[in-house]
Amino acid sequence: MEYKVGDIVKLKKPHPCGSSEWEILRVGADFRLKCLGCGHQVMIARRLVEKNTRGLRTPGEA
Repeated sequence: MEYKVGDIVKLKKPHPCGSSEWEILRVGADFRLKCLGCGHQVMIARRLVEKNTRGLRTPGEA
């Protein structure tokens, strides 16, 4: 799967705030993700993001 900065990923488990959608801020060996519910930012290893992704969309999609 091709990940780009600005894409929105839906992960398997929700964040404690209740949101399961994250915006990609950085792509590489690690991803920097921002929670769309509360704005919290985390760094996660690429393999964990690839394993736990349940959906991917670009911001322009409906």
